[in-house]
Amino acid sequence: MGRCPRCRAEAEASRPAHKDAGRGTRWRRDSARYLEDHPYCECPACALLPPLQRDAATEVDHIDGLGPLGPRGFDPTNWQAMSKRHHSRKTAEETWGR
Repeated sequence: MGRCPRCRAEAEASRPAHKDAGRGTRWRRDSARYLEDHPYCECPACALLPPLQRDAATEVDHIDGLGPLGPRGFDPTNWQAMSKRHHSRKTAEETWGR
């Protein structure tokens, strides 16, 4: 059974917007440092290529798919540097199964 309309509205109001979910100052700082140390895409397809043949990494992906609010959100062993297009593709596959 779902929440009553009032409880659902309160929960929605307290939840950060998706684009901001857990991505505060700490996340911006930590992910920028990670990208400095991991400048090339680490997705499974790119990992097979020599570094200079990979896409440039511009985003940090959470391998578990839970983002910075997940239990391993700030654990660098749960991160991988990715290009925008590869990160978007992975997110679409996880979200919509495409």
